[in-house]
Amino acid sequence: MQVPTLKLHDGTAIPQLGVGVFQVPPEETAAVTSQALEVGYRHVDTAQMYQNEAGVGQAIAESGIARDDLYVTTKLNNGFHRPDDARRSFEESLEKLRLDHVDLFLIHWPLPTRYDGDFVSTWETLADFVKDGRARSIGVSNFQPAHLDRIVEETGVVPVVNQVEVHPYFANGDVRAANARHGVLTEAWSPIAQGQINDDEEIGAIADALGRTKAQVVLRWHVQRGDIIFPKTTKVERMRENAAIFDFELDADQMATIDGLDRGEAGRRGPNPDQFDYIPD
Repeated sequence: MQVPTLKLHDGTAIPQLGVGVFQVPPEETAAVTSQALEVGYRHVDTAQMYQNEAGVGQAIAESGIARDDLYVTTKLNNGFHRPDDARRSFEESLEKLRLDHVDLFLIHWPLPTRYDGDFVSTWETLADFVKDGRARSIGVSNFQPAHLDRIVEETGVVPVVNQVEVHPYFANGDVRAANARHGVLTEAWSPIAQGQINDDEEIGAIADALGRTKAQVVLRWHVQRGDIIFPKTTKVERMRENAAIFDFELDADQMATIDGLDRGEAGRRGPNPDQFDYIPD
């Protein structure tokens, strides 16, 4: 696999395509991650909330792949925003992953209605992980423009990425524009709208014209827009299919057709970050 890398503003680089393990059962995660590594993936995205970091760690440990050849992301659980809790949980993530550092650590959700609206001290705590070398880079997930502006203005520390919901039906343009204004790269979660694209005739017509699958067409759309993607699948054939997107291009008309599917807020499938306040038991 030849996956492009994108330069982050802190001088590090991130593979533009990875494998995500959201909703992969903990008992299956080691096998799924191992399969992805065997296919050629070198970027793995997990989270404390997924409860499967240990499976990712097992697969990495058993892979024989040099640590410097892997890019590993995990995210802070919503219940651990207070600085002491964030420090403790981060150490637990490293233990579960069997790593002495992660390449990228994210605040999973801003939770503006929790913790007295304070996600700034949480962000400052993450910055300490970079200083001590246990995180190469730090970023955020599901941050709205106002959330992003606030942490940058109050701390001077700019996230390298903002991982947010993006797909043809919810282009999330305001967030992508705010990211670009700060030099933050966009990572797109739910890049194929949880499979909704498979019923789309316009995407189907593009796929037929190119001799590609609908998923490949949409993932290519993301790539050409400069987003980082990590589609989730447990099937090896789908992992290979998702990676076969770097040997063709969409033309301007095809890109515009997919751009035109955006439904704005009505297309959002996940929760709105301005109201989301879920904390796992």
